[in-house]
Amino acid sequence: MKAVLGIDTSCYTTSAALVAASGRIIASSRRLLTVEAGERGLMQSEGLFQHVKNLPDMISDVMRRAPQADIVAVSASTRPRPAQESYMPVFRAGESQARAAAALLRVPFYPVSHQEGHVRAAMVDSGIEASQPFLALHLSGGTTEILLREAGNLTLLGGSLDLHAGQLVDRTGVRMNLPFPAGPSLEKLAMEGVRQGKTQGLIGVSIKGVDCCMAGAENKIARWMDEGSMTREQIAAEVFDFLARTIERQIEAACERTGCRQALLAGGVASSLLLREILTARAKKRRLDCRLCFARPELSGDNAVGVALLGAEMFKHSEEE
Repeated sequence: MKAVLGIDTSCYTTSAALVAASGRIIASSRRLLTVEAGERGLMQSEGLFQHVKNLPDMISDVMRRAPQADIVAVSASTRPRPAQESYMPVFRAGESQARAAAALLRVPFYPVSHQEGHVRAAMVDSGIEASQPFLALHLSGGTTEILLREAGNLTLLGGSLDLHAGQLVDRTGVRMNLPFPAGPSLEKLAMEGVRQGKTQGLIGVSIKGVDCCMAGAENKIARWMDEGSMTREQIAAEVFDFLARTIERQIEAACERTGCRQALLAGGVASSLLLREILTARAKKRRLDCRLCFARPELSGDNAVGVALLGAEMFKHSEEE
């Protein structure tokens, strides 16, 4: 069986994936990087070091699950975004091992961006009509961007002008002494707050065209916590409600600019089931003229599946030439 190996080394996750040259997903393995308690992130040097340690295990895991696989190409994310100036040291870990593996196997190496991999993985079983232009939202700790995907290419339309969605979640969680990354733990608190009917939309949304601002929300949350005027459940619920309202407004603005009527949401923040529920309900209530599609939860956060799928598509194209 011909297969393509994909590798992704993002800011907080080491991952590898194996897909058949035909595009069928065979195996995926990933591991979160370790962040010390109370810290809000990792230095790039520490992240790179952990990736170097993790990659042999991740690659061995996917290869063990497909003993008959004949690797015909290797692909890796080499930069955060499909832009010339886009660069982060952590991606060197995956790129170097992927290039070495490709050279040893005497097969092609295909470089892609982390963002392109995110969007490609999110498309799997999402219901998005890939033959038509669509909006792609990349919502994570390091990115809050809305893009136009047309003819396989991504064009940036807008994003956050200051704080990213995942940063707001993580910083709120760290102030509450929740483990990092704080998304799952904060979501549990928010679900309880929503169940208690505590959500009141107390954080104002700041939108400038398709761009948004979130630093003001962090300042307001910090004041609530310093004053002790709200429970953790209330604050968490307000965070997720604020994110849903902001995202919905960005999608609305992007639809008006592009004429797109479908949007695909991906990234660690977009994997939140609570956020999806609030956003879907809000879009229905406001009669948003845009069909919302979501990545499978396991393919929404950082993973190498999209990287491998893009590699498989490039390999197929080279075979047809």
